[in-house]
Amino acid sequence: MAARPQLTGRAAVLAIVVCAIAMSLAYPVREYVAQRRQIAQLEQEKAREIAAIKALDDRSKQLLDPGFIKRQGRERLFYCDPGQKCYVVMGESPSSGRGTTGERKAVARPPWYETLWDSVKAADSGGGQKAAKATG
Repeated sequence: MAARPQLTGRAAVLAIVVCAIAMSLAYPVREYVAQRRQIAQLEQEKAREIAAIKALDDRSKQLLDPGFIKRQGRERLFYCDPGQKCYVVMGESPSSGRGTTGERKAVARPPWYETLWDSVKAADSGGGQKAAKATG
């Protein structure tokens, strides 16, 4: 009895048809997945933009409030109401709630021209902070 071949003509044609169908569907499936990913990114961007619009809308409502405008003028521009005595303390910025102003230590900084001249001398001699780190 003769041995039958493992691959018949019909099986070969069927394999070619299945491969052709798979190849014809690969590109549309890849495009579908890419479009779904793009849609998800656009939805996230839309959510961020909606949140930004809401924040700007809230800010717009604040700016329409006369009390808010007066408060901002007093805090940021140091405006005073007519007949009111206002004082502005010049110097350091307010502390972050730690200790009193008497407890802060003043840091003596040299004048700008001394700092400039020191940096010129350090650059000339190669003994600046960056040079010391590079050689060390």
